[in-house]
Amino acid sequence: QVRLVESGGGLVQTGGSLRLSCTTSGLTFDYYAMAWFRQAPGKEREYVAAIAWSGRSTNYADFVKGRFTISRDNDKNTVFLQLNGLEPGDTGVYYCAATAVRGWGVPISEYPYWGQGTQVTVSS
Repeated sequence: QVRLVESGGGLVQTGGSLRLSCTTSGLTFDYYAMAWFRQAPGKEREYVAAIAWSGRSTNYADFVKGRFTISRDNDKNTVFLQLNGLEPGDTGVYYCAATAVRGWGVPISEYPYWGQGTQVTVSS
């Protein structure tokens, strides 16, 4: 059984930082590209960042603007998302997801494995 479990969310003030973690089990972790998505209330889920299976390549949504960093530890089957310079517009539930599809711009429908999400709330 494949499981993805996010942690690290919380409430921070504008300009604050959080480090999200997503620990996986039941899949061959270093075969999968990993990504983070987020969903604000009343909005569609949107792509935040992704990292290749090797960890050597990363990709970010334009709105990240250098504030977030995705990384992974294949020995620990874990992917991270460092959030810096948080703004109220970053508030939402953050999800990690895994895909075997290579390349960037992978449709959300091509991510078969998802975590349950972790809440990030940024106060003004």
